[in-house]
Amino acid sequence: MRPPLSPIPPRWMAAAAVLGIAVAMGGCSVNASSPSIRSSEPPSLPTSGTFDYQLGGTYDSLPDPQGRIDIVVRDAGAAPLNGAYSVCNVNGFQTQPGEAADWRDHADLLLHDAAGNPVVDPDWPDEHILDPSTADRRSRILDIIGPVIDGCAESGFDAVEIDNLDTADRFPDIDRSGALELAAAYVDRAHAKGLSIAQKNAAELAETAHSQLGFDFAVTEECAVYDECDRFTSVYGDRVLAIEYPDTLAEAGLDFADACTVPDRPPLMILRDRDLVAASVPGYRYDTC
Repeated sequence: MRPPLSPIPPRWMAAAAVLGIAVAMGGCSVNASSPSIRSSEPPSLPTSGTFDYQLGGTYDSLPDPQGRIDIVVRDAGAAPLNGAYSVCNVNGFQTQPGEAADWRDHADLLLHDAAGNPVVDPDWPDEHILDPSTADRRSRILDIIGPVIDGCAESGFDAVEIDNLDTADRFPDIDRSGALELAAAYVDRAHAKGLSIAQKNAAELAETAHSQLGFDFAVTEECAVYDECDRFTSVYGDRVLAIEYPDTLAEAGLDFADACTVPDRPPLMILRDRDLVAASVPGYRYDTC
C-alpha cells in the first residue's frame, strides 16, 4: 500500500468545478463524450533522469547533490512540477482518505460485508472499497473518478497512476472481471485526455494490464522486497518507476544498496521515507541507485 496522504478537499468535486461538469449526486452520468485532447499521442515516460515520489508533500528540487527533478509523482490535489514529467496519483478503486463521507449518497457503489457494512481497508480505515461488479456501478464510479482524471490533464500533468488496482486480490468479494473493466475505462479516459497511464503495483496483472488493458508504464512499490521487479520490467522494460521504503527493507534484512543489485531492477528506483514527507520535514529520506 502507498503511504498516507495529507487531507485535501474532495477532489472529484473540485475537478468537476474546474471542468464545468456537474457531478450528479443521484448517479446520472457525467458527460465525457467530448474531452479536450491535448495531443494525438500521450507523452511517453522518460527512461532516464532523476525521479521522485511526492504524495506526502511537494517540493521543486531535491537536496544537493541531486538537485533537478525530471520525473515526479504527485497527488491529484497538487500542481504538476514545471519542467518535469509529472504523474498524477488518482485513487481509482478505493475512496480517497478523508473523503468517505462524500460517498454516502453513492453507498451502493461501495463494497459491503455480510452484515451490510461498507468494507474498509484495514491498513487505511478511512478508505472504503469501491464495488465495480456491474456495468451500472462502473459507469457511475467513472462519473465520479473520471473528472479527477480530466482535472489532472487540465492542470498540466503528463500522466496518471491509478492506485489500488490490486483490491480484487486483497478483497475476495470484489469481482475481478469488473475491476479489470473499470481499469480499462480509466485507461480510455486518460488516453482520451492526452495522458499516459500507469499500472500501480499488482505485479500479477502486469501482462494483462499492459497488453490487454492498455496501461503505458508501471509504478511499483517494494518490488525488491517482494522479489517481483522482473515481473514489471519484463513487460514494461525501462518504463517502470520503483520506490522502496526503509522499514520494509529492514524487515527483510536488506538495505537500499541490496535493492539496487536485484536482477532486472528498474533503472528508475529510489528510496523514500514511508510518509513521503517534503524535503524540509524531519524524517525525510531520499536516495537513488
